[in-house]
Parts: sequence; C-alpha cells; structure tokens
Amino acid sequence: MAWDTARTKQALLDAAIDEFAEHGFEGARVARVGTRAGVNPERIYQYFGNKEKLFGAVLEAELDRIAAAIPLTAEQAGDLGEYAGKLYDYHRSRPQFIRLLHWEGLRDNGLPALREAERTAIYRSRVEALAQAQDRGDLDPTLAPEGLFYAVLALGAWWFSVPQAVRMIFGGTTEPANERAAMVSLVRQLAGQPGPAR
Repeated sequence: MAWDTARTKQALLDAAIDEFAEHGFEGARVARVGTRAGVNPERIYQYFGNKEKLFGAVLEAELDRIAAAIPLTAEQAGDLGEYAGKLYDYHRSRPQFIRLLHWEGLRDNGLPALREAERTAIYRSRVEALAQAQDRGDLDPTLAPEGLFYAVLALGAWWFSVPQAVRMIFGGTTEPANERAAMVSLVRQLAGQPGPAR
C-alpha cells in the first residue's frame, strides 16, 4: 500500500507541475490535476492539503530537481560557458521550471518566497564558486560575481521566457544547437574565457 500511495502522490505532483506551468496558480484547476494524473482530485487534499500547498510542493520539487541536475563548483566555473550550455540544455528539456518561476514572480508580494533562505544559500554558493574561479584567474576578476551569475541565469532563461523576441532578434526560428552555441560563446566572452571548449 505504501508503494501505491507514493506512486499516486508522485503522479499528482507530476500532473500538478504541468498544470501550474501551463496555467499559473490562478488558472490551475485541482480537478484537471486529478484528471491528468488519473487520480481522484480528493487525493490532492489528502496528500498536499490545498491548492496553495500543492503549488508549494510543485516549486519545491522543481527547485530540488534543478539544484541536483546543474551544480556549480569553482572547478566547473572554470568553463562558465559550458555551465551556461548545461543550463540551456536543462531549460530546453524541462521548460516547466522557467514558467513556474514566472508564475511565482507574478504572485510576489514582498514577503519571503518559498524556501527563500535555502534558495539564497544555494545562489550564494554559486556566487562563491565564481569568486573562487576569479581568484584562480579562470574568470575576469573585474566583474562582480553576483552580477556575472545573474547574467548567466538571465541569459539561460531568455530563450524560453520570450521565444517571440528570440525570433525577432535572430530573424526567424533558430536551431537549438545554434542557440546553445551562441549562449556558450557569449558567456565565455562575458567571463573573459577562451572560446573553444576545453
């Protein structure tokens, strides 16, 4: 029974990730989550409590997923362009995360965000990794590591946040491989790193 409960809960969570990514908190419907999962929607209240807590569980799941999938150590920052490429790959394969962050941002009311202290610590560790890479001479030391990290995150998200702008800027549709290469090259130039992969 425990296995069935875990599987049902995961099915609901997976369905909720897609539902909230597509419709945001206000537009998402608990009934549709149940239908997507093939589960009685009443189970949502049993496992998650309410729609607000379900949205929180969705964000937590996606935050954990990306933190595990794309770590950034000082050694990895030695090729910040490749980190940016991995970020691009992640967002291309998992576009729900960017959409969920947008929906979370639209609901921001100035109060602490979900797991804000923990998320801040994760961001801080990545900024510190960039600072260590700067100290080693792998990155341009004149750049503020916070600004550099933010620029990489922003560049990684832009392709998927506003695809219409990408089409307009690049004159039509672009191939994912070309988008990735452009991003890797741009980040390497920004960070003061050589162009070719190491």
